[in-house]
Amino acid sequence: MAKRQLTRRQAWRIDKIQNERASRAAKRENQAQESLEGGDLGPEQHGLIIAHFGVQVEVEALEGELAGNVFRCYLRANLPTLVTGDRVVWRAGHQSDGVIVAQLPRHSELCRPDARGQLKPVAGNVDQIVIVFAPAPEPHANLIDRYLVAAEHAGIRPLLLLNKADLIDDTNGPALHVLLKSYRELGYPLLEVSAHQGDGMKTLKTRLDRHTSVFVGQSGVGKSSLVNSLLDVGTRVGELSHWSGQGQHTTTTARLYHFPEGGDLIDSPGIREFGLVHVSRDDVEAGFIEFAPLLGRCRFRDCQHDREPGCALLEALEAGRIQPQRMASYRSIIASLPKNEY
Repeated sequence: MAKRQLTRRQAWRIDKIQNERASRAAKRENQAQESLEGGDLGPEQHGLIIAHFGVQVEVEALEGELAGNVFRCYLRANLPTLVTGDRVVWRAGHQSDGVIVAQLPRHSELCRPDARGQLKPVAGNVDQIVIVFAPAPEPHANLIDRYLVAAEHAGIRPLLLLNKADLIDDTNGPALHVLLKSYRELGYPLLEVSAHQGDGMKTLKTRLDRHTSVFVGQSGVGKSSLVNSLLDVGTRVGELSHWSGQGQHTTTTARLYHFPEGGDLIDSPGIREFGLVHVSRDDVEAGFIEFAPLLGRCRFRDCQHDREPGCALLEALEAGRIQPQRMASYRSIIASLPKNEY
């Protein structure tokens, strides 16, 4: 069904409501921050953002007597967008509160556009992105490929994780086998696990130890169940919608958890689409790792890899060296980029 087009007046009214809400939120933030800073604040110290709640964040103290304690902190107006995983400079208040003073440099960040197309960081300072999918809701190769492009663009190592492996049956098994085989042949690390049974969870735990990882994927693929199984933290678990068969959002904010043996895990809210409007055509091509030996070998320098004669990618596709599904994903992603990018 086509999306209903908003009238000019409806669009104006939506923008007006959003601006009024943002103004009220900013006013509440300023009042709260003025009240907090009206008292004596502690010295500047380093902290780690472990959750984000709009105008406030939860900060874990990393230094001194307060180390390990969590504080609900306000954000100063001149700060850039902060996300779970960021390291910051902050000052403690009298209660379990404080004020963020500055952001420390990130060594990596995972970003995606929001509903308005504005680039939004999802998690900071991660070195492994765990792309979670399951037999239900039905996995989509295009979404997995989008995450792989984003991981390559951000310089973050990917790990593919099929959860709910116990739900594989004669109906979904053949398609899943083809999907898994395609990524294994490309050399991507891939695990099959069930959050409730089997040795796969031990292998996953080993892959997560001593890394800062972020779980990403559709709603309903069982990310929260995995977190519960790995860490026993009691995150809320949802069921698939009986109406749509899609996952329902149970995680509403990215939250960071520590492993006892070292390493961190960020559980992010599930999504059904992952936009890549912030990357270029070259970035997309680099994200399809099987293209690497072929790029620059087309007859024409500005080859679009569509119908051009002498296209190295099309020749590889015809010879079976590029999988048709991957080529379809590539073309879908390229078609979604802003017109000036392709």
